[in-house]
Amino acid sequence: MIWVLDASVALRWVLEDERDDSADAVLRLVLERPRLFAVPELFAFEVLAVLLRLHPRPLLAYRQAILPILQGGLLRLPMTDELLASCDRLAAAGLTGYDASYAGLAELLGGVWLTFDSRAHTRAGRNLSWLLADGLPPLWPHSRS
Repeated sequence: MIWVLDASVALRWVLEDERDDSADAVLRLVLERPRLFAVPELFAFEVLAVLLRLHPRPLLAYRQAILPILQGGLLRLPMTDELLASCDRLAAAGLTGYDASYAGLAELLGGVWLTFDSRAHTRAGRNLSWLLADGLPPLWPHSRS
């Protein structure tokens, strides 16, 4: 199973007021087994944009917490014709362009999009996304630590 990380998950790793046990469990597995995870290229820019607005030291936080993950072996995918077609269909079902990128990637990879965005999760559907506010998914791999 491949897990597609939403920016809302990564932001909980670095924004103190947003900390969450499920997000921390995801981070542990990302660090142990990065090849189980994927992100659309949008992820890097979306996380940076939010940190620039909300974090007291956004560039330091990004360099220390996000760049190592992006460079640590998870799958990063650009926009392709196939992903664009999936995004178009999902946007027509009510997802924003950003959310459709994450959900579309999960669909293309046969994975699950992990998010804290309940509205987007509802629109994407349970087969395509998992709302981490409800805890870890039932098929969540166990950490080695």
